[in-house]
Amino acid sequence: MSDTDNNNSGNNNSSNNNSGNNNSGNNNSSDKPARKPMSLGGPRGGAGARSNFSKGRTSAVVVEKKKRRLVNAPGAPAAPGGLGVAVPPAPEKKVDQDAIAARRLGLSKEEYIKRQQAVGKAQAEKTVRDQARADERKALAERDELDRAALASRKEADALAAVEAARIAKEEKAAAEAARRAARPIAGGPIRKPKPVQAASDKPEPSADPAKPVPDASALERAGGRIKKAKPQYQKQNRSRKNEPTRRRGKLTIVSALAGDEERQRSLASVKRAREREKQRRGGSNNDKDKVYREVVVPETITVGDLANRMSERTHAVIKYLMEQGDMSKADDVLDADTAQLIVEDFGHTVKRVAESDAEAEAFTPTDDDDDEADMKPRPPVIAIMGHVDHGKTTLVDALRTTDVAGGEAGGITQHIGAYQLKLKSGETITVLDTPGHAAFSDMRTRGAAAVDIVILVVAADDGVMPQTIESIKYAKAANTPIIVAINKMDAPEANPKKIEEDLLRHEIITESMSGDVQTVQVSALKKTGLDNLAEAIVNQAELMELKANPNRRADGVVIESKVAKGRGPAATLLINRGTLKRGDIVVAGEHWGKVKAIMNERDARLKSAGPSEPVEVLGMDGAPAPGEAFAVVRKESKAREITEYRQRRRKQANAAGPIDAATSMEQMLTKLKDKSVDEMALLVKADVQGSVEAIRSSVEALGNEDVRARVIHGAAGGINESDVMLAKSADAPIIAFNVRANRQAKDLAEREGVEIRYYSIIYELLDDVKGVLEGMLAPERKETFIGYAEILQVFDISKLGNIAGCKITEGKVERGAGVRLLRDDVVIHEGELSTLKRFKEEVQKVVAGQECGMGFENYHDLRKGDVIECFTVEMLDRKLD
Repeated sequence: MSDTDNNNSGNNNSSNNNSGNNNSGNNNSSDKPARKPMSLGGPRGGAGARSNFSKGRTSAVVVEKKKRRLVNAPGAPAAPGGLGVAVPPAPEKKVDQDAIAARRLGLSKEEYIKRQQAVGKAQAEKTVRDQARADERKALAERDELDRAALASRKEADALAAVEAARIAKEEKAAAEAARRAARPIAGGPIRKPKPVQAASDKPEPSADPAKPVPDASALERAGGRIKKAKPQYQKQNRSRKNEPTRRRGKLTIVSALAGDEERQRSLASVKRAREREKQRRGGSNNDKDKVYREVVVPETITVGDLANRMSERTHAVIKYLMEQGDMSKADDVLDADTAQLIVEDFGHTVKRVAESDAEAEAFTPTDDDDDEADMKPRPPVIAIMGHVDHGKTTLVDALRTTDVAGGEAGGITQHIGAYQLKLKSGETITVLDTPGHAAFSDMRTRGAAAVDIVILVVAADDGVMPQTIESIKYAKAANTPIIVAINKMDAPEANPKKIEEDLLRHEIITESMSGDVQTVQVSALKKTGLDNLAEAIVNQAELMELKANPNRRADGVVIESKVAKGRGPAATLLINRGTLKRGDIVVAGEHWGKVKAIMNERDARLKSAGPSEPVEVLGMDGAPAPGEAFAVVRKESKAREITEYRQRRRKQANAAGPIDAATSMEQMLTKLKDKSVDEMALLVKADVQGSVEAIRSSVEALGNEDVRARVIHGAAGGINESDVMLAKSADAPIIAFNVRANRQAKDLAEREGVEIRYYSIIYELLDDVKGVLEGMLAPERKETFIGYAEILQVFDISKLGNIAGCKITEGKVERGAGVRLLRDDVVIHEGELSTLKRFKEEVQKVVAGQECGMGFENYHDLRKGDVIECFTVEMLDRKLD
């Protein structure tokens, strides 16, 4: 019951109470009637309610509802009191449903209206989309119905044609059977001609001649003939399913299920499959027409998966073909070129056989024929400063550069190739390679002579032609490189340039002063005299050579030096022969490749590109290439990867094959190992550049002999790390650090593991130490010196001492404690030491020739008259390496 009803009830109750009071006032009778519980004026429009309590008690309540009387309402009587004033009705309050709904959702009215508009718009769009989908489904259903009708008509036509063909074949068969029966002769009667075969029908046709009746079977039988009754032929019933209900096809949907259709609609996929089968039945498969036949490049080895990709075939198809041939292969299995060629040909493609070295030859074969003469531009000459150690090569370059590079070299000698580009006072630009002069760097000098256009042979005027000078001359002649002789140290008091020219004449270097073609320039790098003449000689020689290169092509050249720089990774110094090297180019050098990330010159200035005859340092390689390797720029990373993988595989195969005479010398090697006649010293070498590693390796391994030798188990450019320490620990080898240092972790690990690290900055100090260790490994040499001979004249048997030989010294002398040999008929019977040496019963230290003495041997007493005793001393000498 609402609050309004409660109020009304309250008012009614109060009114009824008043009425009750009045009534009771008027009714003063003594007999009061029993009070009704909660009576509200009798049963007019009232309603009763009963409540149940415990113990069977009940309570009845009568509730009366009283309508509200409206004052001066239309059609109602006037208000009591007769005022007659019309009260205007209260204006109806207009309820804003939008505001109420917005307030219920916690939104403003404007937001609610906008939301309703958006919802209405979305519902309208959804209705449009649903209608479009319905139209599309209807159109698709109509098209499917047409396709089904067409397919049914085609099937019906095919069935009718098949029935007609069967009927015609049956009639022909029946006619043939009737002709065969008619041709068979009747027993006892004449042979009759076969009658024409009647058409298959239920009743025979009447005879053409009515006067001649057709004989029936009874007449023929009476005439003595006999008719063979044909067995009834039961025609096989054609159980056609044409009129039977077809099987339920298609996808069952709610619409079809509610519609109660016995036959389902076919799905779109089923219709598409039927169309495809019909198309294949009519025109056949078009796979052969759509297949593309191509030229397949087949290398020396290729995997099954790679071959399938090159043929644009599926890998499982190639594997299936191999299984049919009896070869169980997988996609990762490697095929040789012949097998791959057979597979490609069987799949209908053409084959192009290539070798793995073709890619390398294509990228690294220098061909100037491809360059147009119009594209050839003059390039700066590349010169190499070569000569003996400490003849002033780097000082001469410093004088040309007006810098002090030599001051930074350890020991005052150059230990790796320095590449610089100089601009002369005349405006000409030259590229200079400063090669080492020490004997350990012969490989560097070889690379320097092969990579340059002109060789500047530096000879000290006070020292003359030395071994490395002669070696540099040989390298220059082998590379067919012109030579300019620079006689340095002309400021020295003992300088003799005439003697230098005469010494060079012995090595076929004929100077211009001796009617030759080799230019000679006298300079002093310390006093900086004669430098202009040297620069002029270089420019003149370059003009005669007419050096040109094409800068508008992919760059190629040679690796001068390489190293692993801390924080920068592998860095390679390249000398460009042709083309222009740019950032982003893909460079292949030896067994390493990479994309150029940075190009820097000798002053560490970053460049965007570098042209011919320009030495630059390149970052971005995946490793430090070996110095002297040719480099080239390729187009794709796949080509670079292919070349490097081929080179690495070739190196591994060469290392696995070993030397040719390994099998023949196996027995000798085992014998040496068994006798332990060869002691090996293992070394681990880390240097600042790769060229220094090679120089140390070749020099150290050349120090040994047939008894001892040194072997570099690992050599690389870069600092010493923990992996180097662990490798040295496993090989029991010291670490040779040349111009590099170990990091803190590697140093601590080396101390814990007991690995020795030796630091060097000058190569000849390193070689001296290694040579000293090898010499210490040599077994000392045993040197015997014969000092005398004695002849046994008489043998005396002494109880306490045994046999004592009475001897006479025939040659030299005999000393106490010296080694002796007993000779009998010039055969050594015993070798040992003397136990006693007496003369006239006294022990003496030595007995000289012509005297007699008594000698006893330690632990040996088989002495006879006439034996000869040979006496010698043994000296152990330390051995030296040559």
